[in-house]
Formats: sequence, C-alpha cells, structure tokens
Amino acid sequence: MRLGVDVGGTFTDMLLHDDAARRTYRAKTPSTPEDQSIGVAKGVELICRKAEIAPSDIELVLHGTTVATNAVLEAKGARVGLLVTEGFEYTLHLAKSWTPGPLFGWIVMDKPEPLASLADTRGIPERMNAGGEVVRELDEDRAVALIDDLCGSGIEALTISLLHSYANPAHERRLRDLVAARYPDLPVSLSSEILPEFREYDRTITTVMNDYVRPIMKRYLSRIEDRLRAEEVAARLHIVRSDGGLMSAEAASDRPVHTVLSGPAGGVTSTVMIARRSRFKRLLAFDMGGTSTDVSVVLDGAPTISRSTEVGAFPAKVPTLDVRSVGAGGGSIADVSELTGSLRVGPRSAGAMPGPVAYGRGGTEPTVSDANVVLGYLPPVLLGGDMTLDVDGARTAVSGIGARIDLSTEDAARGIIDIANEVMLGALRMITVQRGLDPRDFGIVAFGGAGPLHANALAALLGCYPVIVPSNPGVLSALGFLEAEFKNEFVQTFIRAAADLESAQLWARFRELKGKAEAWLDEQEVTDADRAVSYSLDLRYEQQGFEVTVDVPAEMVRDGGDLDSVIDDFHTTHERLYGVRFHVPLELVALRVVATGATPPVAEDVAQVADAALDAALLETRPAYFGGRWLDTPHYDRDRLGAGVRIDGPAIIRQYDTTTVLLPGHYAEVDENGYLLIWPFEKEA
Repeated sequence: MRLGVDVGGTFTDMLLHDDAARRTYRAKTPSTPEDQSIGVAKGVELICRKAEIAPSDIELVLHGTTVATNAVLEAKGARVGLLVTEGFEYTLHLAKSWTPGPLFGWIVMDKPEPLASLADTRGIPERMNAGGEVVRELDEDRAVALIDDLCGSGIEALTISLLHSYANPAHERRLRDLVAARYPDLPVSLSSEILPEFREYDRTITTVMNDYVRPIMKRYLSRIEDRLRAEEVAARLHIVRSDGGLMSAEAASDRPVHTVLSGPAGGVTSTVMIARRSRFKRLLAFDMGGTSTDVSVVLDGAPTISRSTEVGAFPAKVPTLDVRSVGAGGGSIADVSELTGSLRVGPRSAGAMPGPVAYGRGGTEPTVSDANVVLGYLPPVLLGGDMTLDVDGARTAVSGIGARIDLSTEDAARGIIDIANEVMLGALRMITVQRGLDPRDFGIVAFGGAGPLHANALAALLGCYPVIVPSNPGVLSALGFLEAEFKNEFVQTFIRAAADLESAQLWARFRELKGKAEAWLDEQEVTDADRAVSYSLDLRYEQQGFEVTVDVPAEMVRDGGDLDSVIDDFHTTHERLYGVRFHVPLELVALRVVATGATPPVAEDVAQVADAALDAALLETRPAYFGGRWLDTPHYDRDRLGAGVRIDGPAIIRQYDTTTVLLPGHYAEVDENGYLLIWPFEKEA
C-alpha cells in the first residue's frame, strides 16, 4: 500500500495504490494554507475510508511539497547568518552583476534583498586558492569572536561558504566544529557539502537558500509526521526531490533546497511513464491546477533535466526537472484594469480559501473556474457529488466583469478563458518554439484539476496532438510520486586541461564519489538489486562560460582508459545543441555521479466495462457555450467508457478528479491503456 500526497494551492490530492490488488484509489480535499498538515490528515482519513483499509495498512508515504518554494517566494524564511572569507562579505549583493537590460535595467531593476543580510554576515580571516592550497591559515581566535557575535544575535540558521572550499573544505569543517561546540542546536550548512562546485555566488546563494527554508521545512515535516502518527499511519515518509527522485524526510530536513520544485516533479515523472507505455514518445506535460500551470518537455521518453533553476529572483543550482510555471490556474482572478479598462486574468489567485465564487466558501471575485461554470464546461457537482457548485453566484460574479467592459455574461466568461489560455500558451511556446522545437511534433498530456478543461483548446492553438487525458488526471502528480525512484547527485569541481590530464587521477576521483553514492544508498535502505550508479563529466571548450554534460560509461570508470570516446561525444553533443564544433583545446570542469534506487512500478489493471456502448455512459445533456452559441452537449461518465469507445465533440466527460472538455470538430477515443486520446477530425485515421 503506497500513498502519494500532493499539496496544491487549492486542493490536496491523494492517490493510494494497492500493489497486490493492482488498484488505485483517489481523493481530493481542500488544502489548508494555514497548516498544510491538516489537509493531509483529512485526505488520509478520506482515502482510507474509500479504500476500506486502516491507516496502519499504508506502508509508504511519498510527498511532494511546495513549502521551500513558498518560503522563498513569500520572503517568509528563517533569519540566516553567513560566514565568508574576509573581504567577500558582499558576495550576495554583487551576485552576477546582472540586470534585466543594459542602461534600462540599471534604471528600473528592483533588486531584492539578499536571503542573508549584510548585518548577519561576517568575514573570517582565512584563504584557500583554487587548487585547494592554504594561502592564509584560519585565525581561530578571531573566528570564535565573530561566531559568538553573530550566533548570539538571534540568527535561526548559519551558512558557511568560504572561498574555494569546493577544492579544500578543511576550513569550513573546522568552523562548523567551532560552532557546534558553542551552539549545538543551531542548524549549520557548509557550501562544500551542499554544492561543492566553483562559481562563488551560485554556491553561496544555494547554501543560504538551504538554510533560509531549513527551519521551516523541519517544522513542517515534524507536523506532517505527527499528524500521520495521530491518524495511526506508521509508514516511513519520503519527500520528492526537484529532479523527480526521492529522499527521506530526514534528508529533506537537512537539505530542503533540493525540494524547491518538488511539487511539479510528480506530473513530469508520470508523463515520462505515459511516454514509455504508449507509442507517443514526444510529449508536453501540461499541469493546470488551481493556482498555477506547470509545463515541461519529454523527448524520446526522457525528461529534460536542468542543473539550476530560479526561485523567484534567486538562482538555485540544484538538479531539477526543467519545468516552467505561469500564474494561471482555475483559481486565477479576473478583473478590469483601472488604467487601461482591459480585462486581465491572474496571477492573483483565490487559492483554497475563499476559492472561486462557485465553491461557495466566501469568494466574491470571478475566477477561471467561475467562467468554466458559466459556459457549462463544469457541471453543477464535482468530486463525484461531494461538492455542489454555486452556478448563480458564478454568473453574478462574471456578469459584473462583463458589465464593466460592455460584454454579455457569456462573452465575458469566454474572454476570461481565452486570456488564461494565452498565458498558458506562452509557457508552452517557451519550452518548444523558443528552443527550436516544433510543437506539432508533440502530443500534450493534460492533468491537474483544470488541465483537461483547457488542453483541447491549447492543442488547437498549437497544433499538438493527440491530447492525452490519463485515467487519474486530477491526481497524476501524486501518481508520479509513487513512480519516482530514489535519487541523489554527487559532484566535484575538477578543472583541468583535457590534454594535460592523467586519466588515472580522474578515475580515482570518480571512485571516491562512487563511495559517497553507495553510502547514501545504504542510508536510504535501497537493496543491491534496485540500486544503480551512473557517471558523467562537465566539459567545455577552453575559456567557454558554460559546460556540456557528457555521460561516461561505467566500465570506463571501473577499468580505466583514455577519454577519446567521451571527448568525441562532447563534440557531437555541442554540435547538436549549438550547431557548431570548434577545434580548440578542451577543459574538464566537474565530475558527477548519480545514485538511483528503483521502486516498484504502479501496475494497474485497466477496468473492463461491461457495456462498452457509448449510450451506457451518458449521464445527461446540458447546454454549453461553443463558438458564440449555446449547444446541447452530452455529459459522459469517464468510468463507463470502455477501450475502443469513440466520442464526437462537443462533449463533456466527467470523472471524480477532473472534467474534460471535448471541443466541436474533435473526437476522443479510449486506448488500450485507458487513456483518453483527443484528435481533430482532419487527423482521423
């Protein structure tokens, strides 16, 4: 019994998989922003009731969280102290000396305050060079005085980030010992452990961000574990990393910076699984929730991995699935600009409380969900009848917007939907067209509570087909958590000219990192049969500003040898990415070792429908607004649609966790995996 938990801005999604019975159970409950653990506890109670099991039967809990992200975005993190090499106190302020534009950028840039203030920064007398050699010995007496001054001032966490500590961490470790002896309860992070790579600002800001969210994450995970115990759930809690891997709750407490994109990772992981189980290997992940929409690209059945991301205005150099987010969701609020008199949608969201007007929880401002209710795309009841919508309230709210811009209620609702679609379309263009990818070569996987409502319209604009609506789209991110594997990356900066490199030295360093990777797998209790270790090198042309990562065969690390084949792969990869290869010397930049631990796949028997006739799935016929007029539109029960069934649009397909809108000029069919595939009539086979 494995439970996936996805806490969103509007709903908390639960998906329970019974490995023995090959069945899944799903539940959605309103999120509780004041304390997310409350919503999680209610969700556990609900899904156990649905599955008719005791909470103690759950054997594993896998949780994706936005706690770290929200703490940075809302500037509600801990007060962090920072120890740096004397003379480098302004590292966070100088950053990368980057502005949004040249002269214009300097004039208008609103530079955020660093996550660790200058008042909480101290310069330690010491110095290493880039080779790891001591240039200036650590002055311990002065260091102790500075530590007492800083740690006695009320800081909640401490970051130690010294110059070139990636090459020699001895001074950082000694400072940690001095702090631990005097302030044993103070959380301390070393940059040489969080990010042992060169580039001073990236290493420092990533480590500071780790401490900025660390006390908050620790409190949150403690509350979650307490709530689970109160519900009699004895299972071990694991957290989903930004790169789609898993880590223990204890590891997440120590290194929460690796969870900054934890939430969206589950949906991408599920999209990868869909690509591997179907004939569609090039897919766009389209996750539309209540607050935001996340999009990503899956190429040849594999996700796109980025070595860094941004959380608000700050970079975080951690491995992440390459996800782009925009502030458009079902709860995005529509209003009229007082300056221009034009209609705008988002990024403000009604959230879980009070939520859209139609939810009847006190919301008064019209949202995208209210517009869908007005147009007849959302039925009067959701969640299998557990939630009744206030249709009249939604019409009143949307009509108020329409009156201000001289539009009918229906046209105002249509305008709200069109603007939200354009915002999301911009994100999809960013991950395809702007990277030289043709969206017409991709299908689009629609998930999240609102994804299937809008995906057909976006596919029609971009020309990407089919639209794939999985069996459990509303809780697909939670399903992705169940399919995630244990994962961690170990990296070491190693800058050398390739021509001067003694390969034996390289393989020795790889084997050191492999030892760390295997120790981590032991900590996560991954069995030998389920574990794997892979290797790669960051390479660049001499004096280039950025690197290209190239895989290194495991047998090469084991047996040794020269790097000729790896260098050839670098030239080929560089030419594929940038259209050019150079005949200049190469540099090694970093070694990477990735440890993974496999988890059992989520195997589910596709439900066999006794009566596969389409009429057997018809729930009712209701009016819906398409193409400027009201049309009588059939509503079908997704759970009664058997494999091979075809539906011609317009139609509304309802299920517990979401609603799918099938536009006129399109048809949908159910494939052998239980996926709903939407195609335009002109692509009919």
